[in-house]
Amino acid sequence: MQAPRRPPQQIQAAFRPARRTSTPIPATRRFILHLTALLLIALIALAVPIRAHAAEIAILNASLDSTEEGYRLSTAYSFELNHGLESTIMRGVPLYFTTDVEVTRHRWYWLDQTAASTSQTIRVSYNVLTRQFHASVNNSLQQNFGSLEDVMAFVRRPPRWIIAGLKDLRSGETYNVAVRMRLDVAQLSKPLQVNALNDSDWRLSSNWISFNYRPE
Repeated sequence: MQAPRRPPQQIQAAFRPARRTSTPIPATRRFILHLTALLLIALIALAVPIRAHAAEIAILNASLDSTEEGYRLSTAYSFELNHGLESTIMRGVPLYFTTDVEVTRHRWYWLDQTAASTSQTIRVSYNVLTRQFHASVNNSLQQNFGSLEDVMAFVRRPPRWIIAGLKDLRSGETYNVAVRMRLDVAQLSKPLQVNALNDSDWRLSSNWISFNYRPE
C-alpha cells in the first residue's frame, strides 16, 4: 500500500532547522568586554616602538626690505644640532641648510600668481687637518670659523639676500611671502642620502611661515 504524499509546505517544514533564540548579553558583561578591548588596544600601543620626533627649526624673524638691487629677505632661526649631526660634521661630512621662499599675489578670479620662487643654501663643513669650519652661501662667499658654535650662529642669522627684483613686485599690491628652512639631504652623496632618509637625526626642518608685504 502506497504511503500518502505530504504537501510541499509540510516537507519543507520538516527539514527546516529550529530557530535559536538569542539571549541578550547583560549590561555588566558588555561593560567588562568593552573594558577588556580597551586594555588590549592600550597594551598594543605601548608595545609599538615610538619613533623619535624630528627636531624643529623655529623661525624667529622674517622680513622683506626694498633696496636699489631688489627686495632683500632678512631671517633669523633658532635650533640646535643633535648629537648625530654634530658627529657627522666633525667627521668631515658637510651639512646643507636650505631656505625656500615663495612670493605670491592673491587673485580672486583665478589661482594665486607666483611673483617669485627661490632658495638659498648654506653649506657647512669641517676641515679635519686645519680644524676650521667653513660656510659658503650658494657655493660662494666662503667664510672660515674657529668653532662649531660660531659657524652655526652664521647659519641661524644668515646675511640678507635678494629674493625678487624690483620689477617682480608691483607697487601698491599685497603679496604673501612664505619662508621655511630645512636640512637639505638631497644635496648629500647618494649613499648618505639613503642613510639620512631612514635616520631621524636628519629630520630637521621648520614649518612654512608667511607674512604680507606691500611694496610702496
